Amino acid sequence: MALFITFEGGEGCGKSTQARVLYRRLAESGISVMLTREPGGTPLGEQTRRQLKRARDLPISPLAELFLVAAARAQLVREAIRPGLERNITVICDRYTDSTLAYQGYGRGVDLDAIRAVNDIATGGLVPDLVVLLDIPVEVGLARKKAPGRDRFESAGTAFHQRVRRGYRAMARADRKRWLVVDGSLSVREIQGRIWDRVAEIRQGESEG
Repeated sequence: MALFITFEGGEGCGKSTQARVLYRRLAESGISVMLTREPGGTPLGEQTRRQLKRARDLPISPLAELFLVAAARAQLVREAIRPGLERNITVICDRYTDSTLAYQGYGRGVDLDAIRAVNDIATGGLVPDLVVLLDIPVEVGLARKKAPGRDRFESAGTAFHQRVRRGYRAMARADRKRWLVVDGSLSVREIQGRIWDRVAEIRQGESEG
């Protein structure tokens, strides 16, 4: 039984680490699994990632961000995610549609219903079985990411990232069945354990169903 699992969170939350940890653990358990990321995962996606991650010297409007991400997402779903799921491969994606709602919607102020419509077109309505949100205070996450050459999102300012965090929390509260919220300040091992328990619970439920 293939699952579609996405990892979400603000800057410096540790989601990429946990996505890799889950990938390795599933693979070691004999489960067919693939790990991808957004933007990225395809040549178009990686090119888009480089554009979006460039520092503040490249002005991109919030709507342009939305459509760039959506184009990369449409390609990723078509080339990797759907084919993987159809071959019974569990797919782990580091960011997905909820990142767009959080960053371009809650963060940048783009209309949420418009984003949902664009997301739906880009993905063909494909939604994750589980969304893992690693939640940490904004100041903690940005401190973890402090380094020369911070990208356009890391450089956006505390107020922007507070809005992103509030957006993530609002989405998680609205869909508690699909979302798992984990305190990102816990140890890597503790976070891993909570995620693994939820994945095992979902797999057990699917097998019994």
